[in-house]
This record gives sequence, structure tokens and C-alpha cells, in this order.
Amino acid sequence: MMKTEELVKLWFSKWKNGSFLELPLTEDFCHTSPFGTIKGRKTYMNTVIQNKDKFLGYDFIIKDAVYEEAKACVRYQAVQDDFELEVSEWYYFENNLIREIIAYYHIGEIREERQLETRA
Repeated sequence: MMKTEELVKLWFSKWKNGSFLELPLTEDFCHTSPFGTIKGRKTYMNTVIQNKDKFLGYDFIIKDAVYEEAKACVRYQAVQDDFELEVSEWYYFENNLIREIIAYYHIGEIREERQLETRA
């Protein structure tokens, strides 16, 4: 049986080398991010195919990771040309496949009313 750390490393390597169609996902895979939830491996793959420019071409810098028997949490930096994104993701596994990912990251400017005040 593949360890959760190996599955996460496989996930990142498939993205890095562009072989995302070979991602180790269950058929009922679910991906949740600030953009919403995508249910089903097929729907997820179709979304990636339609938006390749937004999904492919990243380098990944792993900052922290915690691996357990059936889940993992990874904090990383994704870099694509001059774009950088700090991400934290929870991975949930089933039968040597990724069943679910919940991703946390910021996808836009902070509204003025939500900005912190700073005092000198």
C-alpha cells in the first residue's frame, strides 16, 4: 500500500510534468477551493482541460507537510512565471487514491473594509 506522503508527492509530480490525466483520484473525487466545489473525477478533469493555462506550468515549493494514515495537510507555494500563490491543502485518501482535497488560498484583493489598520 502506498503511503500518504508518496501519494502527495505523486500528485505534485503529475502536475509539474503535465500528466494530470494520470492523477491518482477516486471516481467520486471532490475538490473544494475558494472557487467552489467540483464533484467527480470526470468533472474535475474536464474543468482542468478547459482551463489548462490556469492549472499547468507551476513549480511547487513545499513549506510544511503533515502525513497521517488516511489524510495529509500540505502548505506550499505555487509559482507560475511572475504569479505566486500560497496554498494549504488537506488531502483525504481511500484505497491508494485521493478521494478529496480541500484547498485554502486567497484569490483576490482584500476589500478596503477588511484591511487591518496599522499604527506607528
